[in-house]
Amino acid sequence: MTAKRIGFLINPIAGMGGRVGLKGTDDALARALELGARPTAHLRAGETLIRLHGLLERQVPAVAVQWLTCSGPMGADALQAAGFTAVEVVYRGAKTTTENDTKAAVGRFLERGADLILFCGGDGTARDICAITAQEVPILGVPAGVKMYSGVFGVNPARTAEIVVGFLTGSLAPTSVDVLDLDEEKYRQGEWAVRLCASALTPYEATFTQSAKALIAASTEADVKAEIAAYLLEIIRDNPATLFLLGPGSTVRTIGDGLDIDKTLLGIDAVIDGRLTGTDLNEGRILALLDRHPRRKLVLSPIGAQGFVLGRGNLQITPEIVRRCGRANIIVVATPAKLARTPVLRFDTGEPELDAELAGAGYIPVVIGHRRRRLVKTQL
Repeated sequence: MTAKRIGFLINPIAGMGGRVGLKGTDDALARALELGARPTAHLRAGETLIRLHGLLERQVPAVAVQWLTCSGPMGADALQAAGFTAVEVVYRGAKTTTENDTKAAVGRFLERGADLILFCGGDGTARDICAITAQEVPILGVPAGVKMYSGVFGVNPARTAEIVVGFLTGSLAPTSVDVLDLDEEKYRQGEWAVRLCASALTPYEATFTQSAKALIAASTEADVKAEIAAYLLEIIRDNPATLFLLGPGSTVRTIGDGLDIDKTLLGIDAVIDGRLTGTDLNEGRILALLDRHPRRKLVLSPIGAQGFVLGRGNLQITPEIVRRCGRANIIVVATPAKLARTPVLRFDTGEPELDAELAGAGYIPVVIGHRRRRLVKTQL
């Protein structure tokens, strides 16, 4: 049996800027470390690899895999921890890795005849890989960055493992998808500027592979957002002692406009009794507010087309914060136009048990207008 060759790499710093509110780690690693950021990509990679190892052990007929990877935290450590033994280190990265390490490693994978490149990172990592691969071999991402708008990522680590098995067994064919990237400097200044970087091949499964983020606009969107805002303003006025954490996005920002506060477009802000008490918060500042305010609600809007309520663009809202708020105190808002392109809602907090709890019985109520809600399907 001829073994399939998978090139595997981890971007060790991917996602480190999320919890500390930097909205990305590109060109901001030093600041992220100053704020107490810790690596998390290896945990996401490990979850995928452990799941994949179990799936392959049960696969009949057996599928042989030869891993091509990088030294230490860029890949080899995670593969060995997951129980894989057919591992060859073909690239040794620097102590603090950069995009040059990613590109050099991918070049080695191609030289050694990789059939698939599996990586753990975000849109920036996908962009760097595509700069080398073009559409020569398929790529697949374990979502671990702050923002992941590209179509090359599995919806979560477990589903990514299942996509790999589908590719290895021939049940999933590669499809051309868009690789997008967000200008992080503009993002930190409150401007959402996504650009198309390239096209890539990826093993595609409609329910397990995330869609590239859609830009959704309609002539009635502003009116609908105003209706949603009016309803939320009533809730805020009726709960004067409650801390409201307002998530990112234009729909939630309309609520800030109604309160006449400077709500950040892409950050997490806090409101009590209609007054702004914290802006562009990171995990630590949110937890400090929760210590002082026992009544709290979390207002979120899903990413269009992808459907992620948590886990994309709002990593400041960590599992601890979600648990302290409680599922019953999460208010999801979205316009009908967005939901028309977003068939299911997803949660990717980094803790599968919490994701399952948030998904509930398969549906979650979404505010779609003034005193109007719709039950929307959830999916893990």
